[in-house]
Amino acid sequence: MFKAIIFDLDGTLIDSRAAILDAFGKALEEQGIAPRIALSAVRIGPPLAETLRELTGSSDQKLLDSLAEHFKAHYDSSGYRASEVFSDIPELLEALAAGGSRCFLATNKRFLPTRLILQHLHWERYFTAVYALDRQTPRLPDKSTMLARLVAEQALAATDTIYVGDTPEDQAAADANGLHFAAVTWGYGEFPAADSRRFATPRELLTYLTR
Repeated sequence: MFKAIIFDLDGTLIDSRAAILDAFGKALEEQGIAPRIALSAVRIGPPLAETLRELTGSSDQKLLDSLAEHFKAHYDSSGYRASEVFSDIPELLEALAAGGSRCFLATNKRFLPTRLILQHLHWERYFTAVYALDRQTPRLPDKSTMLARLVAEQALAATDTIYVGDTPEDQAAADANGLHFAAVTWGYGEFPAADSRRFATPRELLTYLTR
């Protein structure tokens, strides 16, 4: 049994795709900008600034900052509530809590909406600590650095800690920190590596985490 379990959020515990794409669409429309790629093709999970650059094809920081503020106004006020919980995730979290597992959250999503979502779902009690790239100043550069910070600050042993995520980027961040990794296949990413430890359902994942 792992002594610490770190979860990604988007694509792992919740499906926030519709809510995020709606906020992007409204932000672009308000600025009179046509997206460079179809909204349906947007990857869910990368930091906000990265996605805005992809959508606009622009490196104009003033424009990107303005779009980010419009996005936040929509998503942080009510849009986050449209996030859907993947089937059997509440049961997974409850079972881990009942068994005494020490769980954490590490996400590319901004800290404010992450906290709002946890409050909305009444999930705060499940996580010992929540980490996001902008949790502290200065902002952390990537998820690998964020996991390193979490492991150090929470005094976790890498050999007893597992990161659960839905993208190859999540796996790369875990590998960079010497963490075990569990790939969930119900999320947004695909895992081409044949040696990825994959789980098709939360029930399968629970069995592995508590073995």
